[in-house]
Amino acid sequence: MFRRLILTLCLSLAFPASAGTVLAQSSADSEIRTALETWTEDFNAGRVDRTCDLFARDLIAQYRGAPERGHERQCQLLTKALTDRARRYHNALAIREILVFGDIAVARVVWTQTVREIETGKETKTVEPGLDVFRRDADGRWRIIRYLAYDEE
Repeated sequence: MFRRLILTLCLSLAFPASAGTVLAQSSADSEIRTALETWTEDFNAGRVDRTCDLFARDLIAQYRGAPERGHERQCQLLTKALTDRARRYHNALAIREILVFGDIAVARVVWTQTVREIETGKETKTVEPGLDVFRRDADGRWRIIRYLAYDEE
């Protein structure tokens, strides 16, 4: 018992930040995963009022072939998609990796978006790999400050 206590004490002194860092990174990873999954659920449920919550006010988003856009334009595009009466949008998320560096994190993601024409039932599917850069905001929530995405050809 005494040896175990001494060993634990020595390890904690030898690696003081390691355990805390790993726990913090694990917690951040979990929070970011939850934020992305919640956003996906909100989008697929058509919750227009929640779809902009994931994006920071100073967002810069870049999708290959489109001009850069900020928070306001991103929200306009999401609202337009979710209120489109001619099409139904559905997103599926695959998280490839999340790397956490303090209050900044990077997530490699792949979005699969299916768009169904209401009148004809025709579906179009795109696979969109991307890189999302998150920042923990003052309220403690992780939000996307930058993202790059493109569709696979």
